[in-house]
Amino acid sequence: MLMLESFVVLFMEAAPWLIVGFIVAGLIKTFLPMSWLREQLGQEGFSSVFKASIFGIPLPLCSCGVIPAAIGLRRQGASKSATTAFMVSTPETGVDSISISYALLGPFLASMRPIAAFFSAMVAGLLVGKEDAKHQAQMQSEQTSSCCSKKHSDHDSQQPLTQRLQQSAKYVSFDMVEDTVVWLLTGLLFAALVKAYVPEDFLVEWGHGLLGMLLMMVISVPMYICATASTPIAAGLLLAGVSPGAVLLFMLAGPATNIATLSVVAKELGQRSLIAYLTGVLGVALLFGFLTDYLVSAFAIDIRTHLTASHEMLPDWIVISSSVLLALFMSRALLVKLKLHFVKLAYK
Repeated sequence: MLMLESFVVLFMEAAPWLIVGFIVAGLIKTFLPMSWLREQLGQEGFSSVFKASIFGIPLPLCSCGVIPAAIGLRRQGASKSATTAFMVSTPETGVDSISISYALLGPFLASMRPIAAFFSAMVAGLLVGKEDAKHQAQMQSEQTSSCCSKKHSDHDSQQPLTQRLQQSAKYVSFDMVEDTVVWLLTGLLFAALVKAYVPEDFLVEWGHGLLGMLLMMVISVPMYICATASTPIAAGLLLAGVSPGAVLLFMLAGPATNIATLSVVAKELGQRSLIAYLTGVLGVALLFGFLTDYLVSAFAIDIRTHLTASHEMLPDWIVISSSVLLALFMSRALLVKLKLHFVKLAYK
């Protein structure tokens, strides 16, 4: 029962941001020309990774919301390295989470968060690009036969706006939801398990030094939590005595490495890219955790004076309506998948 309750809570927290992510993906698919995307983000290398890292920082998309948007970029021609950088920088920070960080955690952590997110995205993207370069011939072969490549199409700028919006809505409600529903539900179920059975006191007791950071890393990797929602939790952990560096690691690793995101990375970019992705995100998060604790100690920064106990949540009507809408879309997608599965079994 506790597991089910945790799942419902997480689903409702994710729903509004996931809907936003789907909308962004649809708009990217419909309004951004594939040629422009390929020019900006299509090449493996520093330039495209830098652009994707910067592009993702201000976007208010969370862990699940970034998944459909990133897949949309990838299927419009973005390189693996640029897609990776976007998937890291976007959920780790955003204009909403930065503002809440300033209000709840103070100017120091609010500044460290986007800086760390940028470097985390850059390192992860460059590592994925380097790994992918070793297997370029194999990647080209896969792209030739991939179903994703068949979905690429140049946009007709002469189409009426209403028609293009209808195409965007159709793409989101059918293709995107069907492609991500299994991975998203798997991630949320696993996150609900962690939330239901891992006590917070356990995190607080061991929240210092290398051991504390490693513990935060182990807990945050499978957990679904968006950058905005992680901020009040971070404030609570700081009040309980967890070090600022361990808290920053939690805010970086949690949004970027939940099971749903990792599943999509493995599916869309490959197992080798998944290893590079984790190495970049967790390595940079660990380094910035130590850097944060050092700066706090060296400059005698009083983090606790900036903490507050209140934060604003989304209106209930947005949360409920988004949850119902998402549940309907996911139910339809699951029924379609089940129908296709039984059809395949019938032909065997």
